[in-house]
Amino acid sequence: MATLFRWLLRIASGLIVLAVAFVALAYLFATRSLPDYNEDFTLEGINAPVEIVRDNAAVPHILAQTDHDAYFGLGFVHAQDRFWQMMMLRRTAQGRLSELFGPSTLKVDELMRRFDLYGLATSSVAAQDAPTLAALEAYADGVNAWITQVGLGARGRGAPEMWLFNAAIAPWQPADSLAVLKLMALQLSGQIPQEVLRARVSLQLDSARVADILPDDPGAAVAALPEYAALVQGVNRYAMGDHIPFGPLNPVQPREMGGASNAWAAAPSRAAAGASLLANDPHLDLSAPSVWYLARIDLRSGAVIGGTIPGMPAVLLGRSADLGWALTSSYLDDQDVFIEEVNPANPDEYRTPDGWKPFVARDSVITVKGQAPVTVRLQWTDNGPVLPPDVYDLGTIRPPGHVTSVSWTALTGDDTSMTAALRIMQAHSVAEAIVAGTLFVAPSQNLTLADRNTIGMKMIGAAPRRDPNSQARGRMPSYGYLPENRWQGLLPYASNAEFVQPVGGIVGNTNNKFIDRPFPMHVTYDWGDTQRVHRWERLMQLRGLHTRESFIEAQLDTVSFTARSLLPLVGADLWFTGEAAPAGTIEARRQQALQMLADWNGEMNEHMPEPLIYAAWMRALQERLIRDELGPLADAFPHVEPVFIERVFRNIDGAGVWCDVIQSAAVETCTDIARESLDDALVWIADHGGTALESLRWGDYHQAIQDHPVLGGIPGLGWFVNIHQSTSGGDNTLMRGLTSGTGDNPFQNVHAAGYRGVYDFADPDSSVFVISTGQSGNPMSKHYDDLGELWRRGEYIPMSLDANLARAGAIGVSDLSPPASE
Repeated sequence: MATLFRWLLRIASGLIVLAVAFVALAYLFATRSLPDYNEDFTLEGINAPVEIVRDNAAVPHILAQTDHDAYFGLGFVHAQDRFWQMMMLRRTAQGRLSELFGPSTLKVDELMRRFDLYGLATSSVAAQDAPTLAALEAYADGVNAWITQVGLGARGRGAPEMWLFNAAIAPWQPADSLAVLKLMALQLSGQIPQEVLRARVSLQLDSARVADILPDDPGAAVAALPEYAALVQGVNRYAMGDHIPFGPLNPVQPREMGGASNAWAAAPSRAAAGASLLANDPHLDLSAPSVWYLARIDLRSGAVIGGTIPGMPAVLLGRSADLGWALTSSYLDDQDVFIEEVNPANPDEYRTPDGWKPFVARDSVITVKGQAPVTVRLQWTDNGPVLPPDVYDLGTIRPPGHVTSVSWTALTGDDTSMTAALRIMQAHSVAEAIVAGTLFVAPSQNLTLADRNTIGMKMIGAAPRRDPNSQARGRMPSYGYLPENRWQGLLPYASNAEFVQPVGGIVGNTNNKFIDRPFPMHVTYDWGDTQRVHRWERLMQLRGLHTRESFIEAQLDTVSFTARSLLPLVGADLWFTGEAAPAGTIEARRQQALQMLADWNGEMNEHMPEPLIYAAWMRALQERLIRDELGPLADAFPHVEPVFIERVFRNIDGAGVWCDVIQSAAVETCTDIARESLDDALVWIADHGGTALESLRWGDYHQAIQDHPVLGGIPGLGWFVNIHQSTSGGDNTLMRGLTSGTGDNPFQNVHAAGYRGVYDFADPDSSVFVISTGQSGNPMSKHYDDLGELWRRGEYIPMSLDANLARAGAIGVSDLSPPASE
């Protein structure tokens, strides 16, 4: 027995030693991919020395003598810090994820091939002007210079992920950068799922009730449309949805995740220091690393600093010494779904206004790890690519004998958006930047601008020209062979909304309705915000003069206008009512919850219990209101729709009928539903956090979930690569933290401002910015998450163009030199 014990001890000790050795070896290989910020390089492709100073937040200041070398340096640092992220963005746009991840991403690759984003990006290279093409080529040279350094060895294959998902790395091309921009356009688009959802709801409800659950902005009258069944015949009214699973590797996300943002500017007349102010915080899916990367580059037109996206040679958000520029999603309706009739005698043809016409078609082969290649048949109509029924739930609104196609402004091979972005970045005034936006195609944005003396906002992006007689007005799918439904080209840039030097001295956008024009000049029917704008208006008008600090305060504001407006309405008949109840009963907890909410100011503070009680109540309330009418389709409304609840409880146009449960014999009132839903919420809270309401903490449920898109789901690795943080805010606060709306904890913060910036042109170098994670995409780096805690606390880092200031606190200085001439 003693001998056996000794052998078991030896074996166990050996296994422990092997495990430790394996971990040490893995750590060694992973850390080899960390760049040395003090390393100097001699590189082909640059014309003169380039100094890269990384300040104490690891923000690179690229000090170059020529534009070519500045773009080269940006490509080089992007590849150093975000190598894996760039490779993934390119693979996603190309439809080549399955080469690494196997069948799990096959459907995503199929969709990317059908949109043909990479093919259109390749065609669009020739559409760029000469300076942009030169910038794209120089940027690609910089990326490839780092790839060459990785290939020379001892750099851990460029990123730790490459050890797990190793594949040949192709050189970066100018088309790759354009493809990343098109991919961003796809991620920010939301009109296709909105059209499909409206059609599905229309199949189950009459038009008045559709106007309740999918209302227009309440600032305008509700327009009645035909029911979808009257537009398209033969559709199953109760078809179950079918779509590619949403996930971190799928660029198509639920409709409510299509993009949101805040931006506002104050003219000198409204600024205490006498010069313009500008604030911006674009909202995207949270991830680790962040989508955004901070950088400063020196150009012939002047130095610029701000937020970049690795893969593109542009500072998309930021400032120069003369101008600040900010972006918010415009929610332009730039997508339409068409129902295309297939020739029953020839499935290779579809109906057009002039008769049957062959589909444009070709085969595309997708390489899939671990199985045989898959051949996909791609088809196009005059209206756009044909999409399968398992995308966007298109199968639920497609009658037999038909297919669905999509028109979208981004689907052009002459996309000059990158040229426009670089021109905006190099503009020196508001007027110059507005002119530069002429060539921007997609994704459509509201461009908010400020120079020292002027502010303005201009919608940029191509807007489709629709026929005034369009059957669905872009709100639901329609027959693609009817001339009145087809697009008739694009509207002129001059027709895009524009606001320069407004009388009130303030301009801004929270994705709210910013113009009220009749169809077809309407921009959209589905605006992105009806709530935050009210709080923003109040904060802007509370002060006669604004400062950098007041703009920061507004950017970080967590008071919910929605809570302040809905709670008095929903709880009108519940406040301070009910008989005394024994402690511990649901009645007693209900009275306690109502008392707490009555004393609450609507601040969605992470340390308070009231935000959780409110959020759980409104969620349970909407579930009770819509589940009996919509059945499984209620799952398509994972977030509280404030305008819908207001319509119901004010009984606007008879919307109060939603309170009656149609399957029950009794006639329920809205007071009954409000009381029962509060009890539902308290039961959920008790199951997940206990019955001591005063000890609850909103931030425990509203954690910012910044997961690594690939490694985050691997058991054991998630603890190292995922970043979870308690956060304030909510779905409808200015410091927005959109909840997931699904899963065991539907209150997780999954979509928020990954970048925040505030620029003060009275003292430009006092401007500040921050991102939600860190500069590095390498989980082994201390700069992987170092900015995340600042971001969570509402703090910023300096946004200075003073090179000496950057050098004074530098964590590294790297010199890039051209080869010595012979």
